[in-house]
Amino acid sequence: MVNPVNNMPELAQAQSQGQKMHLPLERTMSSIPRAASGSSSSPMACPVAHGSSDAPDAPKDPAASAKVDQWEYPSPQQFYNALVRKGWETPEESVEMMVSIHNWINEEAWAQVRQWEEKHPGGDRSSLAAFTGRPQDLSPKARYHLFMAKLFPSSYASIRPFDRHDWTIHRPTASGAGGSSYMSGGSTQPYTARRYVIDYYHLPNDEDGNPVFSLDVRPAVDDLAAVQERIAKWWDLKKETVFGSTGGASNLPPGVRVQEER
Repeated sequence: MVNPVNNMPELAQAQSQGQKMHLPLERTMSSIPRAASGSSSSPMACPVAHGSSDAPDAPKDPAASAKVDQWEYPSPQQFYNALVRKGWETPEESVEMMVSIHNWINEEAWAQVRQWEEKHPGGDRSSLAAFTGRPQDLSPKARYHLFMAKLFPSSYASIRPFDRHDWTIHRPTASGAGGSSYMSGGSTQPYTARRYVIDYYHLPNDEDGNPVFSLDVRPAVDDLAAVQERIAKWWDLKKETVFGSTGGASNLPPGVRVQEER
């Protein structure tokens, strides 16, 4: 059975055939709000292609029920099952660390989405409605940077993204024709659906051996408003490069350089 929210099959918590090591079944709640229109009676899986909706029934007490409105990351066991299903050989003893890094990267991706969203009325209450993993599909921007790296290797990096996601965001809009409230909440809250493209880059490890990633998070060019947003952001970065403290061009991949901390 395929989950329509993340286009992935549901993954059980049972151990995979041939698995030798016990992996934790506990799942971590993310900080990423889940759109009410995509909600169900149980927490959904994280915004990466490893999810499952086989979590237990939603808690009944009011304090705990608020957790249902957040996306939930997969357990290490579910994560490992996803890797096995894809045919990837992964040391079982590394899975828990991989899950920690995976969760941290998605928290950073959401933080970057929020920076875009909070520029708009109601954007501070935007939520993630659905996502699609597209690791085999190069985004137009990634393809452009790879092409330019062949012509201008000192200014562009010839690094291919190791993953791509498309996230669909629901941004609350004013209630009613002349309304100004963004706080009605629930499945009846009016919203505008916006798509974001996220390219994930793995950079060389730092001097201490910690992994370093670069996330390129931006609105998908689905309409004129998104084009205007992207151009405005590009111009801000260009001014910072020329007049700011960056000191000139960089051949790092596009996006935000982030580092996994231990």
